[in-house]
Amino acid sequence: MSTPPSAEVTIAGLRAGDMVDAVFACSRKDRLTARSGSPYLALELRDKTGAIQARAFKDADVLSGRFDRGDLVRVAGRVDRFRDELQLEIRNIIRAEQADPAAFLPVAYRNVDELEGFLEHLAREVHDPAYAQLLQRLLADDGLRAEWRRAPCTRGGHHAYLGGLLEHTVAVGTLALECAQLHPRLNPDLLLTAALVHDLGKTREFTYGAEIGLTDEGRLLGHVVLGQRILDAFELPDDRRLALAHCVLTHHGPQNAPGGRFGSAEALALYRLNALDASVKGALEHGLP
Repeated sequence: MSTPPSAEVTIAGLRAGDMVDAVFACSRKDRLTARSGSPYLALELRDKTGAIQARAFKDADVLSGRFDRGDLVRVAGRVDRFRDELQLEIRNIIRAEQADPAAFLPVAYRNVDELEGFLEHLAREVHDPAYAQLLQRLLADDGLRAEWRRAPCTRGGHHAYLGGLLEHTVAVGTLALECAQLHPRLNPDLLLTAALVHDLGKTREFTYGAEIGLTDEGRLLGHVVLGQRILDAFELPDDRRLALAHCVLTHHGPQNAPGGRFGSAEALALYRLNALDASVKGALEHGLP
């Protein structure tokens, strides 16, 4: 049964026998040779609901010249089943114009506006004047905040979708708040502030096209360094600045700290809480390691 022309075509909704005329993102493109010696195109097409393998057996070189990997493409073809998996046999394909690449990337399961409200709530739980002012200024930066809402946490691991950074930040912040209540000797303002800003560099780490890529900064420096650069632009008392920087710079472990050891219980707590959310989310999304 063919997909009605008026229906929104998504990869997750495709079934064997569907006739397709829709726009997808081309995340892989290979020119291969069949056993007969004739060339064919092997593609991976994506949208926000998933991915499907696609093949173009006729006029492969002509079709190949119409688009590149990373483009949004309008595809016409038929969905078939090959080796128990769906595959799209392409009859025509051309680069699509005037389409937003972000509309074809996976998105957060939770409402981003709701997550942003939780972020604001957590920031209000910080009472140290220096840290509270830092968070207020970060949240007042419209450009930064827009990237905070959009960025994923990773490209292929945990929270690997638009809005994933905000979802992870809220989760780690919530865990930090609970941890500080269970362990009153912790500095709750330091721990919660560190939880909310520990991945801030990811707002500068990614590019958005047919797939999530890396900026030059992200590829060469990584989000930990980028995040500390963002924080260095704000003035804090020396003791607050150093304590927060230590937490941020060691949130993946103490290996870069002097002696390879954590310098505070708050840094150790952030490392464990960050790993807890990342590993549990990764297990739920990709299975147990």
